[in-house]
Amino acid sequence: QVQLVESGGGLVQAGGSLRLSCAASGSRIIIPRMDWYRQAPGKQRELVAHITTGGNTNYADSVKGRFTISRDSDKNTINLQMNSLKSEDTAVYYCYADVLDLSFAPPRRDDYWGQGTQVTVSS
Repeated sequence: QVQLVESGGGLVQAGGSLRLSCAASGSRIIIPRMDWYRQAPGKQRELVAHITTGGNTNYADSVKGRFTISRDSDKNTINLQMNSLKSEDTAVYYCYADVLDLSFAPPRRDDYWGQGTQVTVSS
């Protein structure tokens, strides 16, 4: 069983910074990809950033140059450094992992989501 635990959300003024973290627990797993998504009230969930085990990253246009995703593959942990925050960044942020579970034969691939962490940016 894989669990994703997020931390680091909160309230910050516009122009400020926050750092989110997500740790994946589980044994005999490989996680080729981990992402950050967000969902604002009344809007669909959107991809914010993703990172692969090889370190390849991609960002939503709205956060490019302000957000940085990083990964500690040994610990199956990702971080999202958010700088120059704007009111429109206010949302619940979710961690996502594409997991290959090696305890099954053949290995089984599943999607996992964290519980979400609230980020509120006041203007």
